[in-house]
Amino acid sequence: MLLAALICSPLPAQADELDELLSGFDEPAAAEETPADLEIDELLGGFDDQPAEPEQERAAPAATLPDWLDLKGSLSLRTALNFAHDAPPPGTPDYRGLAMFRGLGELVADVWYGGWKARISGTAFYDGAYHLNGQRDLYTDAYLDAYEDELELGETYVQGSLTDDIDIKIGRQIVVWGKSDTLRVTDVLNPLDSRWPGMTDVRYLRLPVTMSRLDYFLGDWSSSFIVVNEPRFAKRPVYNGEYFPGDQPLPELREPSWSLENQQPALSVNGIFSGWDLSFYGAYVYPEISYIDQDPDGTRYRTYDRALFLGTALNIARGNWLLKGEAAYWDNLRYSFIDEDKSRFDILAGFEYSGFTDTALAFEIVNRHILDYDQALAAPPHSLAEDTTQYAFRFQHDFLNDTLHLNLVIASYGFMAADGGYERVQLDYDCNDHVVLTGGIILYESGDAPGLSGIGDNDKVFVEVKYSF
Repeated sequence: MLLAALICSPLPAQADELDELLSGFDEPAAAEETPADLEIDELLGGFDDQPAEPEQERAAPAATLPDWLDLKGSLSLRTALNFAHDAPPPGTPDYRGLAMFRGLGELVADVWYGGWKARISGTAFYDGAYHLNGQRDLYTDAYLDAYEDELELGETYVQGSLTDDIDIKIGRQIVVWGKSDTLRVTDVLNPLDSRWPGMTDVRYLRLPVTMSRLDYFLGDWSSSFIVVNEPRFAKRPVYNGEYFPGDQPLPELREPSWSLENQQPALSVNGIFSGWDLSFYGAYVYPEISYIDQDPDGTRYRTYDRALFLGTALNIARGNWLLKGEAAYWDNLRYSFIDEDKSRFDILAGFEYSGFTDTALAFEIVNRHILDYDQALAAPPHSLAEDTTQYAFRFQHDFLNDTLHLNLVIASYGFMAADGGYERVQLDYDCNDHVVLTGGIILYESGDAPGLSGIGDNDKVFVEVKYSF
């Protein structure tokens, strides 16, 4: 409480204006979504009656950026403690206690020239937990490379208008397909950072990918012609870590190279109308499924193959209700040790309800059905049933004039997490328009779904302080 008081206390000259300064703040988002600073007139409101200082005693005006440049970013420190693990065998990592002590920085620079915009962004983090808990020597180099530190190029692109009806955007970017917020059916162009399952919402987990995109607008409709230039894949839990589901490392991963023959074409058509919108999608892309193959000498490795994707998504707004639906068809999916390619049909239904004061409810359900199912898919490494069902429920409520935000997220495979899942309760407090304190708890449920066989031991509490500028 003392730390929160020190971080969140306003400057003495602002104390009388606390209610005005803190009113109306929205929930913090990623760096590119950080709200603009309050107008200078609002910040100085109430001080008009004070006598003006002599001209020579006034402080020099603060330096400002040129009109063509916008800089923003954030610094954060997050720590997490595990409380459900048992004592490990000798010589293996002990996951009890301190699991994360990670400092993370993000910087976004936008440059404007005429009607064109260029963005350069990046993130970097260092997690000191592995030094602090005295176990660094027990982890593999591959694990430390994935979890201890990272320097990452974020969204970096150039965009502008070729004509009144045609826009172009080239570079590393995030393109969101579909209407769902938690479960993914048609959102297939950007892989996810899944190294810490359930700890963060999907919207913060998408990894930018290099794409070339052309948008055409015609009345209520728009079309996007996309070529995904960069084969990029999800960041998953690594062997030797608490979230890795097995006790043996997987075969070496051989990712497709960045080449002309591995380009991934995609097309979307979107219509926005009064009270509803409709989208159609098509792509020939790498799905999230890797499979095991082998060289002529018998050496096994993991890799990916492109597959055909067709999808559609619909939103309907009625009063306080937002109804959503998505459907997708995959063809030519490759699975390990299965000679014949498979097809899969996914369907999602969900809703959002905002009829309660300062409260929002959301629910989504997805069923994934493998056509012409082969019983070999039930065995490792896939461990897939013919039908897989996922549920997600979200409850959000704002307190204290929109400065304290409660979020409850429940995600499960099978009814009541029969095949695994998690529950996360999180509180975010806006100290001011720059500093946010976050605290919460996440409880995991082990199950038969892929990757969730032993995840129930990873229950943890977490705390984060974030400064945005």
